[in-house]
Amino acid sequence: MAGQEFGHHLGLPRALSGLPLSPLVPGYGTLAAAQHAAGLRHLGEVLGAGPGGLRVLDGLYVPAGVRGRRRVDAPLLEGLAGSSDAALAPLAARLAELHRADPQAPRRIVLYQLINLLQDQPDGQRAALLGRLGVHAAEVAGLLAAARVRPTLDRRQRDAAESLADARAQGRLHRLRALLGRLPENGADPALAALRAEAAEGLRAAEDAVRAGRRAEERDDREAASAGYLSALRAACDDRRALGGLVRVHGRRPALDAELRSDHVELSWKDHRETPGEWRLLRLYRDGRGRPAVRSVPGAATAGAGTVRDTGAEPGTTVRYAALPLRDGRPDGPPLVSRRLLVAPEVERPELTDGPERIDCTWRRPPGAADVTVEHTGPDGNAGRLAVRADGFTARGLPAGSHAFRVVCHYRTADGRTVRSPGLRTTATVHPWPEPVRTLTARPAEGTVRFDWTGAQDAEVRLVTWPGGAPRPGAELRTDELPPPLDWPGAAGALCPPPGTYTEVAAVAVRGDRALAGPTVGVEAVRPVPGLAVHRLPDGQARIVLDWPEDAAHLVVGWAPVGSAGGGERTVTAHAYRRGGLHLPVGPGAVLVRAAPVPRVPGAVAVLPATAEVLVPADVAVSYRLVPAQRRLLGRGRPRLRVALTASGEPGEVPEFVCVARGGTLRPRDATDGTTLLRIPGPELARHGSLERELPAAPCPTPYTLRCFLLGEHAASVRLEEPSLASLVVR
Repeated sequence: MAGQEFGHHLGLPRALSGLPLSPLVPGYGTLAAAQHAAGLRHLGEVLGAGPGGLRVLDGLYVPAGVRGRRRVDAPLLEGLAGSSDAALAPLAARLAELHRADPQAPRRIVLYQLINLLQDQPDGQRAALLGRLGVHAAEVAGLLAAARVRPTLDRRQRDAAESLADARAQGRLHRLRALLGRLPENGADPALAALRAEAAEGLRAAEDAVRAGRRAEERDDREAASAGYLSALRAACDDRRALGGLVRVHGRRPALDAELRSDHVELSWKDHRETPGEWRLLRLYRDGRGRPAVRSVPGAATAGAGTVRDTGAEPGTTVRYAALPLRDGRPDGPPLVSRRLLVAPEVERPELTDGPERIDCTWRRPPGAADVTVEHTGPDGNAGRLAVRADGFTARGLPAGSHAFRVVCHYRTADGRTVRSPGLRTTATVHPWPEPVRTLTARPAEGTVRFDWTGAQDAEVRLVTWPGGAPRPGAELRTDELPPPLDWPGAAGALCPPPGTYTEVAAVAVRGDRALAGPTVGVEAVRPVPGLAVHRLPDGQARIVLDWPEDAAHLVVGWAPVGSAGGGERTVTAHAYRRGGLHLPVGPGAVLVRAAPVPRVPGAVAVLPATAEVLVPADVAVSYRLVPAQRRLLGRGRPRLRVALTASGEPGEVPEFVCVARGGTLRPRDATDGTTLLRIPGPELARHGSLERELPAAPCPTPYTLRCFLLGEHAASVRLEEPSLASLVVR
């Protein structure tokens, strides 16, 4: 019977005295979670004992050979940990670690889980359950008896039983005592009895050390007080009295930097130990009932310097932080303590801008703030509350001068209280702003434009052109943001826009370094029509010649008889003009022809240049013909040229008539292509109406060809009627 812990001679009063009430292994919660994730009902299934092969009563065994059995030891568990089963290998590896620390740990875990599974079933179904769980048939009766004898634990007690080892490993003796208090003391688990005695002894040592620390603190012996409290904390690391004493002693000179942000507290410190190690960061506060409370803050640095964010501090509470240096999980020296901090963040990034009798403010509201209030104090010292939005406020009707604001955030605590933040104070100045420009108009006048406006009585008005588009009227601007003033030349308010341009001209009211955007007006400067000329054709037609203006899509060409009603107008496109020219039915009388481009931008104020116009006299035609030489008694005479002027009305200015001869039968191309034979001034031709001139003798060798031209300023206004080429050859 040596080596049998229990189970031999089942039924004797003390045969089952060692039944476990707790697995008593650190990290049991993580191990159980991995077990359930792998689909295992109990950890004995990791051992691969097979159906009916697992023994647990007198030790943890699995089958070996035909009828043999093998104790579960470190080599067996390490072999299972090296298997290729991705689900079971990590569990076997953890059991191997526990076995190395305590050879009884795997058996204790399996027995604890089997008893719990049995106690969760009705009595009549327990035996069948053991068969499904893989327990050896010889041990079924013993396990059934164990389930009847060991106290049944409810969910709260099981949680306590499974947390004991972690509390012990962390040195949290007060928590360990509280967990033990949930478990039955008559459970006949010797391990728990030893654990109770161990916890009681550690707590007595902690109590003695706390008393020593208090006596030293009363003597104002800070060093001895710190040593006493630190000794108590090493004995029981969750002793709040010892921690509070350390905070009192070392909190006089805060060495832990704590900065309040909108949604967290940022903590930073430096490890001044020769060998940097781990830290435990604690938050000290009072709970909803006003009782002292301590919470660990996750994320403490493991070495050197540390920076941690605490996002769990409840808004409206006053907190203090302590960074406790650790060595092997135990306190290694006095803590670094922060100042007391009210967790009531202010609004972030407040931005104040002034407008006409107005101040706008925007901010980022802290996530936990239930309300925000703003108190305003004006230049006269009068104070009052302002209405606010979630993201800021707008104060209107303010006089010029400096204005102060105090922004306070309000927080509701768990106990229903409302806590105010200290308040953020800020100032802004309301500057004098100009009166806005109400209306802007433009009046074209003889190639220039004049601008008129209303409003802006106390301000300078600047005419500008905004690159990329003008801001809306009334937009608040700074003077240094304005584009340069309009640089069109002009005098006495009449400005000359560049021809061929369209410009959005905006008015801006300026006062000091503040400005208000005003309305805009579009101005189109139309290009002139250059090179306009009119050539009369037979039957009252006229051919219009001009240089088409750049960028002009349409021209309007009109004609009006001089001294009588009538006339007409025609719109011409560039394509039509270049393809077929332009002919107008102007009639035989004197007529005034005008041409102007059509503005391209609808609704714009069109600045038109001086209209291109030509006064075309009444239809005047000059005809000529060659009169052959007549025979005489003494020989043949010289050829003569007969010139006739016909007009529908007053001929007006008549151009000079020139006759040119060129050798051969090709007629001259222009007035310089040959020898000039005759010149008849225009006034002489107009006075006589019809003339006949004798050609010079032998101007060039015969045969030669004549051609006549009209020269001078008004040549295009007089139609030249030419005879056939054959009739102009002199032989």
